[in-house]
Amino acid sequence: MSAKQVSSYSAKRISTRIAALGKEISRAYSGRRVDVVVTMDRGFIFAADLLRNLDGPVICHFVQEQVRDVKQGNHARREVLFGGSPDLKGRDVLVLDAVMDSGVTQEFLLRRLADTQPRSIRLAVLLDKTAGRRVALEPDYFGFQTASNQMWVGYGLADAAGRRRNDSSLNQGNGWLRKSKPASNKRAAKTKRSTT
Repeated sequence: MSAKQVSSYSAKRISTRIAALGKEISRAYSGRRVDVVVTMDRGFIFAADLLRNLDGPVICHFVQEQVRDVKQGNHARREVLFGGSPDLKGRDVLVLDAVMDSGVTQEFLLRRLADTQPRSIRLAVLLDKTAGRRVALEPDYFGFQTASNQMWVGYGLADAAGRRRNDSSLNQGNGWLRKSKPASNKRAAKTKRSTT
C-alpha cells in the first residue's frame, strides 16, 4: 500500500484493513505466544480492534509515554520517557502505536524494549506518516500510509483540545465533522421563557 493523499478513512475501511492486518500478523507468528506492548494513550482503540483479530495466545503490556521539553542553556530538546517496561526476555514482542510520524518515539521505545533481550520485536501502526520521518525506521506492519503532515483525529486520536477520540472514522485536520442536532421547538421555547 503506497502513501496516498487521503483526508479520511471510514470506520468500515478501518475495520476491513485491521482484519487483514490481523491475519497477516497471525501468519507471521504461526500460533506462538505474542507479547503485545501497547503505547498509551494513542494506541488503545487500534490495539483493542487489532487484538481481537489475532489468532493465538496474546499477553498485553501497556506503556505510558511521557514527553517533556527541557532547556539546557540556549538549547531546547524534547525528552521521551516510558514508564513500566515489561520483562520480555526470550519473547516475541509486537509494539502497537496509532501513528508513526518522525519515528523518534518508536525508535526509542524499541531500543529500550530490545535491552530486555526479546526473541523478536516488531512494530505495527495504524497510520504511517512517511513525510515526517527523522530516523531510519519503518513499521513492520501498518494500516494506512500517508504523505500528509496534517494532524489526524478520531479512532483514538484526540484533537488539540483532547476531543474526538471516540469518532469511529479517522480524519485529517482538526475540524468537527459531526452534525449537531437542531434544538427542538419545545426546547427552544422553554429556553426562551426561562431567560425572560
